[in-house]
This record gives sequence, C-alpha cells and structure tokens, in this order.
Amino acid sequence: MVGSANLNVMIKAARKAGRSLVKDFREVENLQVSMKGAGDFVSKADLAAEAIIKEELLGARPTYGWLAEEGGALDGKDPTRRWIVDPLDGTTNFLHGLPHWAVSIALEHKGDVVAGVIFDAAKDEMFIAEKGAGAWMNDTRLRVSGRNRMIESIFATGLPFGGRADLPETLQDLARVLPGCAGVRRWGSAALDLAYVAAGRYDGFWERQLNAWDLAAGVVIVREAGGLLQPMEPRGNILEDGAVICANEAIFDSFAKVIRG
Repeated sequence: MVGSANLNVMIKAARKAGRSLVKDFREVENLQVSMKGAGDFVSKADLAAEAIIKEELLGARPTYGWLAEEGGALDGKDPTRRWIVDPLDGTTNFLHGLPHWAVSIALEHKGDVVAGVIFDAAKDEMFIAEKGAGAWMNDTRLRVSGRNRMIESIFATGLPFGGRADLPETLQDLARVLPGCAGVRRWGSAALDLAYVAAGRYDGFWERQLNAWDLAAGVVIVREAGGLLQPMEPRGNILEDGAVICANEAIFDSFAKVIRG
C-alpha cells in the first residue's frame, strides 16, 4: 500500500515506539511500575513510547492537536486535525510478559477518523488503513470474515476488572451471546480485537467503557476492511461514548440485536 505523507509519519512513529517497547518487554521483570488504579498500570515503557510518538508526530505536524492516554489533550493551531494515540494498548499483558499488546495511532479530521495504525510489535504485524484506500496488514489486503452464521462465529470482548461497575451488563451480554456462537475471546487489547475483526480472525467485537484512544485507529481499519461498526446506543457516538459493536456485514444485525438485548 502506498500511503499518504501523514500515514507514513504514523507508521514511522509506531515502528520507533514499537522497537522501544520490545526492548523493554524483554526485560519486563525489571520494569519499574507504578499503580494508576485497580487493574490499571502505567510503566516507564508506556511513558517512553508516548514520548517517542509525540516527538515524531508533532515534530512532523506541529499544528495538529493531540489526545493520548498518558499525556492528555492538547489543542493544535489547526482545530480540524488531531492525533489520537495509545502508546501501549494491553499494558497489563505487557507487564505480565504476555506478547499481546500494540501501539495505536489515529488521525482525526473534522471529527472523522481518516487514518489508523495498530502495530503489534511483538509479532511484527502492522495493521494500517486510510479512509477510501482499504486496510492492510503488512503487505496483505485485509477483509473481514465471510461467515454468515452466528453459531460458526467467534467474538471478542473485554471483561470488567477491579470492581468496575459494568460487570453485571457484561455477564448479561455473555449469557445472551455464548449459547449462539462458536466462542468468545478476551485477549486484553481492544485495539488488536478490532484489528483482528478487520483481518477476519474474529467475526465481531463489542465492549463498553473504552476510551477514544482504544478505539480510534481500529474504527477506520475495520471499516476499510468491509466491517460494520455502530455505537452501543444507536444514536450515540463511538469515540465519545466508548462503547462499540462491530462485525462483518452478514452477521452484524443478528449480533447487534443479541448484544442490545
């Protein structure tokens, strides 16, 4: 895929941050970790990766705005564009030595995500998309799965941890979904869950209480791979509400009906 100048900047930043994270991941037992809250950690590796990405992106596009997990929000001189960044999605996996985590970078223009990069550095899988140009994993074009029966489909979600208030809702979701599908997976990275839907590895994904940086890059990648996404509440906004349902077109309506009860 021949990407735009902006996409190339995003890929470069993701690779540079990914190299830093891989180096730290090999020494994960020696990382100094501080608690942010129950079940939610931040490491020196996480902060270092965000600093690398910020330097690369704002160095190349200093007028753009910025929204990131650790560094918060900055208004840019160009109010129509901003970077949305999660330097390490899957922090708990990372800190436990599980090789399932990613760098996520998105570009938003006038409220619409127009480009996304999700880099699984541990597996060297780079998921990328630009609006209108398709979705790719390394040099392979991505398409969502072609399964058309819920009973043959595998779905992904997140499970509440540390006493989060959405546990009852999630248990109700699982009670509705599990009897009618081939399985539900919880791998601990919403960005990679979305990338895997785009790649046809999962047939669908749903989750609540996410942040914009968890979702932004995956939204454009799934759409460009032919998937459908909607906010959990039909009149809601995915990035603002942090709640999403996505699947391939063939099963989306059935899946969304089950999730929404």
